[in-house]
Amino acid sequence: MPWQRWSDERAGIALAVLAAFGFSFKAILVKLAYAVAPIDAVTLLTLRMGFALPMVLWVTLVMHRQAPPLKRQDWGLLALLGLLGYYGASILDFMGLQFISSGLERLILFTYPTITVLLGVFLLGQTLQRRQVQALVLSYVGIGLAFAHDLGVAGNTTAVVFGSALVLGSAVSYALYSAGSEVAVKRLGSLRFSALAISVSAMASLVHFAVSHPLSTLQQPPRIYAYGAAMALFSTVLPVFWQSSAVRRIGSARAALIGTLGPMLTLFFGWALLAEPISAPQLAGAALVLCGVWQVSRPTAAPKPSPALAADVGERSGTHHPLRS
Repeated sequence: MPWQRWSDERAGIALAVLAAFGFSFKAILVKLAYAVAPIDAVTLLTLRMGFALPMVLWVTLVMHRQAPPLKRQDWGLLALLGLLGYYGASILDFMGLQFISSGLERLILFTYPTITVLLGVFLLGQTLQRRQVQALVLSYVGIGLAFAHDLGVAGNTTAVVFGSALVLGSAVSYALYSAGSEVAVKRLGSLRFSALAISVSAMASLVHFAVSHPLSTLQQPPRIYAYGAAMALFSTVLPVFWQSSAVRRIGSARAALIGTLGPMLTLFFGWALLAEPISAPQLAGAALVLCGVWQVSRPTAAPKPSPALAADVGERSGTHHPLRS
């Protein structure tokens, strides 16, 4: 195969692009599913995580044979982070996508690094640095432009506001998950932690469905199953491994930079596949958000992080949302 002769750098760049594509295409698949049948967010998320569960359980089993057993505190941390990340952030994201465009959704989600900064200020008493203030201004002015675009083309402005609030809640939930995942990655390793966190989230999604929906709700058109399986494979499981492999080859900083392709890819596919309009203010807003994320995420003169932490930072820049969401 041609790619078997590629250098580590070339292969790493290709893997980072694939990861950005997979994460960004999740919103497109959700919107396509909503257009097929009147399926609700809980059922669609259950299909996604149900299809993903066998894959991540297999990965977990393989890695468990080569890793030390989990301690009680590990399970507690995994339960909390799984509920915050792949479950909590995802359900809010899926619900928000019922009301707003895929492009606006991706831009709001992509502000989670700046939300992490704000959480540090309000919850931990940290002080804002000058470049963090600049990042916040750039990101939220950009969101404002994209939000104004959606308000201008939407027939129901209340729905846009409500959907944006849900996706913002998703970004907050994912920011909390990201902050806590640094500890878990140091203890468990990036891939093992990701597989276990997805497993916890899948279990939570299945329980949520079981207590709130009749089993007959899972009877959906074949295209819904196809979209759910595609989300599980190409927008959940594979991008996590692609991103981790890319970080090992080209480093977290370059992988994170390539990950900023995500919002632009979502805007393009939203226009090409969903007929979502694109305007100059929306493109300007996307550019400002990406500048803000780069400003708050670029490295400082601080000590070099451990390899495990660097890999996690690289993955979260592309993020796993879900359920990168």
